[in-house]
Amino acid sequence: MTNKTYSDPLTMLKTSNMQPATIGNRFILGIVAFGVSFGLSLVLHWDFNKAFLTGIITIPATYLAVLFIDKRRRNHEMLILDSLHKRIKEMEGLKSRLLAEINQLDIHHASLYKESSQLQNQIVERRNQRESLSRELSSIIVEKKQLEGQVIYLQNEIHNLEKTKVETNNTLNAEKRRLELNCNVTKAEINQLQNQLCELQQQKQELESNLTLLERLKPQLEEKLYEMRVKIQELEAEGKRQDQILTEKKAETKKIEYNFNCLQEQITEKQGILKQLQEQVSLLQDERDHLQSQVWELLQHIETLNPENISENEHDKNADLFPFADLLETIEEEDTTDNLLPEWTEFLEQIPNHEMQVLKAILEQENPNPTIKKLAEANITMPNLLIDSINERANDTLGELIIDPSSAIPEIYPEHANNLKRAIAIYEDAIARQTSSN
Repeated sequence: MTNKTYSDPLTMLKTSNMQPATIGNRFILGIVAFGVSFGLSLVLHWDFNKAFLTGIITIPATYLAVLFIDKRRRNHEMLILDSLHKRIKEMEGLKSRLLAEINQLDIHHASLYKESSQLQNQIVERRNQRESLSRELSSIIVEKKQLEGQVIYLQNEIHNLEKTKVETNNTLNAEKRRLELNCNVTKAEINQLQNQLCELQQQKQELESNLTLLERLKPQLEEKLYEMRVKIQELEAEGKRQDQILTEKKAETKKIEYNFNCLQEQITEKQGILKQLQEQVSLLQDERDHLQSQVWELLQHIETLNPENISENEHDKNADLFPFADLLETIEEEDTTDNLLPEWTEFLEQIPNHEMQVLKAILEQENPNPTIKKLAEANITMPNLLIDSINERANDTLGELIIDPSSAIPEIYPEHANNLKRAIAIYEDAIARQTSSN
């Protein structure tokens, strides 16, 4: 037992500290055994030599018994230490895996925050565009009012021209009647006014020249009237064009408002996802605190079992570890069960075979893109459309997406991985049973 080599430094430290104490204890034990056997033999037989010989024989027998008990105790301690070391290594591995998952959650949280900031910037840009469009609409309305004022002014001008035309026609008619009256008067008095005939003829020629002048001016006025009517028609066409532009601007504003509402809905969805992630992080922190309390209980239990063999340094070292062995056992027990939720059962009933093969490839392969491409070509579709179809089915049945669409290599969300593995196992089992029955 004393010649055995120890590979563990902790065990070597303990043995180096315990050797002086054990030597002293064995020496005291030999003296006590010798004294007791010598005294009893002397009391029973009253023979000093025989009592001395009995005491000497008792010493090696006692040492042999002590060595046998010590060997069994040391073997038991080594078994306990080996089991504790294995337990510690398992907890360290579980700790590293959980730390990696927490880091992935932090990275996902940062990406979501970045997307929300980008969406906010887009909302600010849409608002600026909306304000610029409203300003353009106001300027168009002002221009329309100005055009309406010009149209009213031109209508008034045309009305005035029509009035002047009527007045000139009236004056011409009156002048014509007056000339005819004068002509009749002159014809009636032709015998009396022969001397004045030349003067009246000259006046008549002057009036006729004035009449011809007015008749020559009449087409010019009619041409101006026609030009004014053409201008009015052009202004009406311009007004219709402005009304059409206004309706197009209104349609564009409605479209922008619809896009703005869609962006707001997407922002609310991202905020809901962010809240879910925060709740999951808080749950993980609560589980970590609970597991730390289990570590303390475990260490206290170990101290109660072996208080003399655990030093203060070892206690501090074990106190920093995370006790995830119980959690690992519960996770393994949950993984072995085949019980699925009703929504996962509905998802299995709806999903076709080639989409299930895609999910299996994403779970089992590091780069499932070639497999997904082959399955997409076999079903006359594209890989992105195939993944979108799976996510739509999952959203309809489970209420959540199961494949991350933002990553270059398709990945299953960690919270759905275990349920998906069980679903694939049940699906393959059903197919195997069907083929065996056929």
